[in-house]
Amino acid sequence: MKACKVLLGLLASALLSATVLPSAHADTNNKKTVITFSQDVEIPGKILPAGTYTFRLLDSPADRHIVQIYDADGTHLITTVLAINDYRLKPTGDTVIKFNERPGDSPEALRAWFYPGDNFGQEFVYPKERAIQLAQTNNNAVPSVGAATLDDNSMQTTPIAAETPEQKEVEVTSAIQTTESTEPTPAATPAPAETPVTSAPVESAPVAETAELPHTASSMPLIALLGGLAISLAIGLKLMLKSVS
Repeated sequence: MKACKVLLGLLASALLSATVLPSAHADTNNKKTVITFSQDVEIPGKILPAGTYTFRLLDSPADRHIVQIYDADGTHLITTVLAINDYRLKPTGDTVIKFNERPGDSPEALRAWFYPGDNFGQEFVYPKERAIQLAQTNNNAVPSVGAATLDDNSMQTTPIAAETPEQKEVEVTSAIQTTESTEPTPAATPAPAETPVTSAPVESAPVAETAELPHTASSMPLIALLGGLAISLAIGLKLMLKSVS
């Protein structure tokens, strides 16, 4: 039964991901992106009904990642949520939305938003209790804050931690890659040199050779013998004809 729920959750995630539509006029400064959800979606502290929304990254003087979510027209601010850096190895040319698997029948929980061409995205920070639930359900660390709700001031200063599937609170940088890796990319293991393959010569079956007798004796005696036999045979035939007549 649990495996069926997990499978249904994954299928729902795939359907939701397929309905994410990036804005044709995205702004690289505030990462403005228009996104359409075909089902209800959970964000930190709120459920977004199915529909179209505008996501923008707020320019924060506190060097915090703060995401503002507007209506489809981008005129009405619905909510503001806190996020952290989430680096990925290979940027893509499309908007990417990642979800946490939902526990039970609750809406999919929005995990991260990646702007086209960026190697980092915005991973959303959830209230601690909810972060613990998501971490256990998805078996991965989830960034968290202690307060259930955040105002503009506390959003600039509140400490961010990470909740692990083992229900441990750890430093967020130890559980989630928030900075670009400085370690050199390991060189690809060279392919082993290929040994040229050559066709082995096909060996034909040995041909039996006809042995020739040595030419040591003369053929004259054999000719004389054959001549004598022919004469004897002629005489015998002549006598038989006379006796018959």
